[in-house]
Amino acid sequence: MSVITRRRFVAAALAATTIPVPARSARAQTAVKIGTAVLGDYSMAGPVIVALEQGFFKSEGLAAEFVPFRGGPDLLKAVMAGECLVGISGSTDILVFREAGSPIKMIATHTEGNHFTLNVAPDVQRIVDLRGKAIGVTRVGATTWVFARMLAKKEGWDPDKDIQVVGLGGLDAQLAALARKEIAAYVWGDGGAVTELQGKSKVLLRLDSVTPKWISQIQYASEDAIHKQADAIRKSQRALFRGIKLMRDNPKAAAELVAKKLGWTPEAVLGAHKISGPLLPVDGRINVEAFAVMQDTLLEHGLIKKKLPLDEYYTREFTPVKL
Repeated sequence: MSVITRRRFVAAALAATTIPVPARSARAQTAVKIGTAVLGDYSMAGPVIVALEQGFFKSEGLAAEFVPFRGGPDLLKAVMAGECLVGISGSTDILVFREAGSPIKMIATHTEGNHFTLNVAPDVQRIVDLRGKAIGVTRVGATTWVFARMLAKKEGWDPDKDIQVVGLGGLDAQLAALARKEIAAYVWGDGGAVTELQGKSKVLLRLDSVTPKWISQIQYASEDAIHKQADAIRKSQRALFRGIKLMRDNPKAAAELVAKKLGWTPEAVLGAHKISGPLLPVDGRINVEAFAVMQDTLLEHGLIKKKLPLDEYYTREFTPVKL
């Protein structure tokens, strides 16, 4: 009996789940760049990686390049400058950036619900153990900061007295503070699955228990691109949602592809899939009710100052995405 290698298994699995696409005649492809706010987030970067590896962009007539950035503001600059056609970022970016005057619009939901996680020190067993302790977030005023304060209020705590919310920056800083016992927990995305496998922290809960109505991540484009490059946007979205479908249908095979680019083990990717896989959308439709809740939440916490009409933030021109 021949031995089935890991490579052959993955190839067979992908062949079984890859979405058939019609053959296209040879012709010049349209160059596009797809940007993400960060690299180390499975549900954000995974669909781009899978779509590239599986040739979904190419089948749409696109010569695509994946460009991960170091944060939402850097991605915004690239989208506004026309360097990236589609930006994929945390959903609150569209509310903050649009209020500040950036002519961008949400074009699809990329991750439904709230995939952010509360990651705690290995000796923390329950949320109540965090009372009187410090929780790390990326920065004061960031979405992670809002989630930490919302968690405290849900527990009936005063977020200014019963816990300390500390802005620390990136994951390395969070883990260093956790190891020194300066914090007892931190708020992060689905990458918490990686540090859990490493024994550095553990995922206590997904934060959709704190924000039952939310949109975690979105796809957006500049108004100029929406007006002038609508066809390229639609093709890019079809490729991305083919990638999302494969991630939903065959997470093990997709994990092999995503792991290489993220620098995670396939086991860590599957851990992240358990967190955010159930939130991967089918066709990108925008939940306006959830969007309204997000706007009210950011107003309450002072992240935005005025309540613009919701339809100024998004367009329905590109959803539902049809494969």
